[in-house]
Amino acid sequence: MSALPTRVGVIGGGRMGVGIAHAFLVAGSGVVVVERDAQAAVVAGERLEQNLLRSVERGSLDNFDVALERAQVSSSIEDLAGCELVIEAVPEDLGLKVEMLTAAEQIVDPAAALATNTSSLSIDALAEGLTRPERFIGLHFFNPVPASALIEIVVGARTDPSLVEDAEAWTAGIGKTPVVVSDSPGFASSRLGVFLALEAMRMLEEGVASAQDIDAAMELGYRHPSGPLRTTDLVGLDVRLHIAEYLAAELGERFTPPQILRDKVAAGELGRKTGRGFYDW
Repeated sequence: MSALPTRVGVIGGGRMGVGIAHAFLVAGSGVVVVERDAQAAVVAGERLEQNLLRSVERGSLDNFDVALERAQVSSSIEDLAGCELVIEAVPEDLGLKVEMLTAAEQIVDPAAALATNTSSLSIDALAEGLTRPERFIGLHFFNPVPASALIEIVVGARTDPSLVEDAEAWTAGIGKTPVVVSDSPGFASSRLGVFLALEAMRMLEEGVASAQDIDAAMELGYRHPSGPLRTTDLVGLDVRLHIAEYLAAELGERFTPPQILRDKVAAGELGRKTGRGFYDW
């Protein structure tokens, strides 16, 4: 397979799904985004157009109209037919992801590749419902996709080694850098990122320092582009809580969510998307 698939399918038109679609469109692939219903498809289409317009403004896309012509937003999963690569980007719910992946596998060509954008769920568990698990892999994109330089390629126990090579080529083809990890809870990025964030929350809870100073220590002392608490606000406190609970169940009590995280999620303080988390937005 070439460095870029001719046609890429993305299941889910939220921030991540549209970001993934945008990355492949800018690189030259045709893309179809599949949403759950017609109304959601309209919203996803508008979001995708705005992303493409911003790329034109930044100078990373020459022709908005040409890129838009290669894009399709649909509410029918049948429109994935003809895609060489389908990436599932629905919420972090094991059952929902398995349902979407199983449905996609029945539509695409047997040689097509299926991928999941999960940030922590087991690739092997997601592959349980598939008849061709050797054509399944994890492609963990980071938010915001256009600005992120990384894709974490997660290899399942039954993933074909040739698919890993293809995934590395696709990653390079959209201008990003791959890291390859074996399937394990939280992979490399989420496991390390969440562990650091949870400790930062405990420090805040204990009054060690303010959120701003904890973050500044990592940004200035260790050259992190964003401190662990600010990053949590960007990711979403509810998302971090869900991942922490999963990792605690899989890896032990060192990933137990601190009470401050539970309290903020219960209060609806989910970070940037609600206007308040560890910071006011």
